[in-house]
Amino acid sequence: MNNQTTYRYQVTTQNVDFTLRASIASLGNYILNTAGIDAQGKGFGVDTLSPLGLTWVLSRLVIEIDSRPEQFSDFDLTTWVNKNSRLVSTRNFTLADTNGNVFIRSLSQWCMLDYNKRIPVDLSVIEEGYAPYISQVESPCSAPMRLKAIEAEVVKEHRVAYSDIDFNRHMNTMRYIGLMLDMVDIEHLTANRPMRIDVHFIAECLYGQTIKVGMQTTDTATLFEVTRDDGTVVCRAAFSWK
Repeated sequence: MNNQTTYRYQVTTQNVDFTLRASIASLGNYILNTAGIDAQGKGFGVDTLSPLGLTWVLSRLVIEIDSRPEQFSDFDLTTWVNKNSRLVSTRNFTLADTNGNVFIRSLSQWCMLDYNKRIPVDLSVIEEGYAPYISQVESPCSAPMRLKAIEAEVVKEHRVAYSDIDFNRHMNTMRYIGLMLDMVDIEHLTANRPMRIDVHFIAECLYGQTIKVGMQTTDTATLFEVTRDDGTVVCRAAFSWK
């Protein structure tokens, strides 16, 4: 079955940078917010999981951007779930203009977490309500890259504050990505050129903890590694520009 759902959005003023195109961060927000909206509408969102003491957490994310849409332009965001395993659910996305031209492809992998114990839960506990929405449509981009430890050339510290925390009481995905983007040369960020983002979340960051964001630049990518104040690696990421 197809089981794809499409949502129409408009690029508003608050979501553009000074190039008057949607910022990289806002595009990530459109994608992740739609994941929550779609799951809730189909009966397996956090509103359904919360009374069971469960929640969704993002494990890996890929976003391939061919171009960024201009201010006030409309676009269609299509999402679907496929390739589920016992502990991981794969949700996919495409963003296309109103003529159907796809300009962003994304793949995300999610785990279900016991909210109080902070441990993964087998997805079979929601299989009855979840299974009818699994699609046979393939993912629109290649699987997440395997990201290795980096040799940081630049390191910045950040203390996790109120504005960093989401409904799961840990640091929000886009706050990590935002901190990384702030370390990249602005010429890369504002050029309307193809890029790919790979992010792998390994552990949580909670309110009050101090994290270090390390960055390494190669010929083909900018690599990141985030560590907690106890030395735990929290996440790794790669931004690749074409």
